[in-house]
Amino acid sequence: MSGKDYVEKDYYKILGVPKDASTAEIKKAYRKLARENHPDANKGDKAAEERFKEISEANDVLSDPKRRKDYDEARALFANGGFRPGGAGGGFNFDLGDLFGGSAGQTSGGGFGGTGGGGGVGDLFGGLFGGRRGTTTQPRRGADVESEVTLSFVEAVEGATVPIRMTSQAACKACAGTGAKAGTTPRVCPTCVGTGYVSRGQGNFALSEPCRDCKGRGLLVDDPCEVCHGSGRATSARTMQVRIPAGVGEDQRIRLKGKGAQGERGGPAGDLYVTVHVTPHPVFGRRGDNLTVTVPVSFPEAALGGTIKVPTLGGPAVSMKLPAGTSNGLTMRARGKGAVRKDGTRGDLLVTVEVAVPPKTEGEAKEALEKYREATAAEDPRAALFKAAEEA
Repeated sequence: MSGKDYVEKDYYKILGVPKDASTAEIKKAYRKLARENHPDANKGDKAAEERFKEISEANDVLSDPKRRKDYDEARALFANGGFRPGGAGGGFNFDLGDLFGGSAGQTSGGGFGGTGGGGGVGDLFGGLFGGRRGTTTQPRRGADVESEVTLSFVEAVEGATVPIRMTSQAACKACAGTGAKAGTTPRVCPTCVGTGYVSRGQGNFALSEPCRDCKGRGLLVDDPCEVCHGSGRATSARTMQVRIPAGVGEDQRIRLKGKGAQGERGGPAGDLYVTVHVTPHPVFGRRGDNLTVTVPVSFPEAALGGTIKVPTLGGPAVSMKLPAGTSNGLTMRARGKGAVRKDGTRGDLLVTVEVAVPPKTEGEAKEALEKYREATAAEDPRAALFKAAEEA
């Protein structure tokens, strides 16, 4: 993409977020739009495919703090026509080509000086325009790609290898990324002589901008590739096996280095970011590295105590001693029966007791309970409650 395109495109508008949107808001907007316009969900819809490319491009810039800062500053720099000549002092001669060159701008007649070497305004556009003037053939890192995967509760706790289908921009296979039809090669743009930039006079200064003939590539394609139409890039879909580590949680984001979009001109691939969703389990819950389970016990077990069996996730049941006089809601701990931690050890299983009340009592059980009620009639379990209410 040329520098002019970066400056003129409104990535905030593409994602539908305000200019002061947080990283989380940008991520949320991207994920929503990416799902709606994903090529897999809109097969044969070219408009949706182009929209998906724009959304991915906008996310690549705005989700990276440094690139977003460069983008915002570049748009502000060229807003309302870009740099304007000086005031009554006679103006100045300034070649904005230096923005893309190796040193900061030099002034004539005062104003807007700079220091030679690195840094300064030149670095502002380095990341945006894909390199400085004369370096259009430098390697370029591939874009980061985001994907999602849904795991079962057991897979999230134990870890799993799952297939993930991802769609990203890669070098067109038909033309090997040149943009030219098979059997032909691009030629050096005569307008910019391969630099990708041209200078034009405007008032008291010269403005360096991406070449309009080659769109900043430095090359012209006379016979474009029928697949990528001369861009050298094409949408690539592939399925890869990804190892999800044990102990991941809902909405956790995993980074897989070098598994994103392929780089350009020999550049490194981007990264793949996988957001994990976990299907709830009908019996077990999760609290950090610990698993949770609620176990019903009978009234005699809670009152008299005893030993109860407790299920574990993917393993044999464990026996736990229930103390006499156990109250409803008591939580006990079975050590080492929880989720796998990063160091390979396991958390605990937190067992919450729930006293089960039978919906209907008849026969000997009812008679026994009647006798129990008579034997404990003098005891008021709510006495402490009323006393505390009166003293409050």
